Amino acid sequence: MIDKEGYRENVAIVIINSDHKVLWAKRTNENAWQFPQGGIKKNETIEGAMFRELKEEVGIDEDNVEILGRISDWLYYDVPKNWIRKDNNLYKGQKQIWFLLKFTGNENDIYLNNSPKPEFDNWSWVDYWIPSDEVIDFKKDVYTKALKQLSVFLDIK
Repeated sequence: MIDKEGYRENVAIVIINSDHKVLWAKRTNENAWQFPQGGIKKNETIEGAMFRELKEEVGIDEDNVEILGRISDWLYYDVPKNWIRKDNNLYKGQKQIWFLLKFTGNENDIYLNNSPKPEFDNWSWVDYWIPSDEVIDFKKDVYTKALKQLSVFLDIK
């Protein structure tokens, strides 16, 4: 759903393992890495959207994670104008609520082909702060802010 300012409501998910590494996923057929994320459907709770996207994008069931925390308010980013479909002149970008999840399953529980059109074709565990440097430029500020806000739930500086 796009709000009146042109931002699509979205959830973003940082999944951390017992070694304090985060799950970093490569977009299908692109050299672009990001955290799982996705839109919130009408009449869906933010937490419900997060668990649905978690399953759809990386195949992880909610019983294989524990919610450590979430940010308290929306973070916004604009999508470059040349990426926006010409028939969608209202759309500007995303507004996101970010979650930090502790992964309690095993690596066999991560399955990228859980939907007809998989978002990702590879994944890796990386150091906590690496994504804020490696994500596509227009998301860097949001990633840095989100990771900083979520770091209060961990013993990471």
